[in-house]
Amino acid sequence: MLIVPEREIADLMTRQAAFDAVEKVFAAMASGDAYNFPVVREAIGHEEALYGFKGGFDRAGLTLGLKAGGYWPNNLEKRGLINHQSTVFLFDPDTGKPSAMVGGNLLTALRTAAASSVSIKHLAREDAKVIGMVGAGHQAAFQLRAALEQRVFEKVIGWNYHPEMLPNIEKVANEAGLPFEAVELDGMAEADVIISITSAFAPSLMVDHVSPGTHIACMGTDTKGKQEVEAALLVKATVFTDEVAQSVTIGEAQHAVAQGLIQESDVAQIGAVINGTNLGRTSNDQITLFDGTGVGLQDLAVASSVVDLAVQKGIAIEVDF
Repeated sequence: MLIVPEREIADLMTRQAAFDAVEKVFAAMASGDAYNFPVVREAIGHEEALYGFKGGFDRAGLTLGLKAGGYWPNNLEKRGLINHQSTVFLFDPDTGKPSAMVGGNLLTALRTAAASSVSIKHLAREDAKVIGMVGAGHQAAFQLRAALEQRVFEKVIGWNYHPEMLPNIEKVANEAGLPFEAVELDGMAEADVIISITSAFAPSLMVDHVSPGTHIACMGTDTKGKQEVEAALLVKATVFTDEVAQSVTIGEAQHAVAQGLIQESDVAQIGAVINGTNLGRTSNDQITLFDGTGVGLQDLAVASSVVDLAVQKGIAIEVDF
């Protein structure tokens, strides 16, 4: 079995490699060549932690495995560790033997950013100039860096419940040579693309905050009860997702479906747009929304790519198992 420790990931996985892996697996999902297993996510009754498993099998890429991990809200304050902790395990699909164990913390951040970036590539207007960020936590910087590679943006605007965190995304804007402006939520009407990346259980972004033609990537809702945008916004938008089953149960669409505002059939896979079987955006005034729930196949795709790179560079650790 090969081991690729967390400390090696930063030198192995690039944003482009993560983008390519995620785009490819979304396409495989839509064509029926890959599928995710049911998600397990539980409060363990210790340290206020949420722990779970996401897994799947990609027949096209012959990638089988799972990601184990979750959210420990006291890590940063108590231990100086990031709150999200995860590890990816890969198995040989021919024999079932474990083939690799890969540090999953940075990979999770990169694959989540890659997913919203894929949605921007395929759904945002080509002339998008202003990008808005709702949320300014640890993941927001990854999201913004990846997003800025998809269009020729001219300005970044941002809002966060705790405004003192906005420098996290202002720094990324400055690195890209773009002006940054802190706005109230109604100021998001200026944005052509909006990424929402919060852990909220009540909506922040409302229908009135979004202008015609905007593409929205909702990236924070991955658990029953979480919600980032007003349910009515999913009625006004054309909704896409990574996996429909997750979108309507633990993703942003869960609330609109539960309220009878939309049906499961109103949510389409982003992979179908990538494959060309769904037209995606069909007009410049259409609002598109990507519900990024986070699927196990994303984690497996980027982990498999990392293992290949680690082997090529001779830094994968081989152990008997």
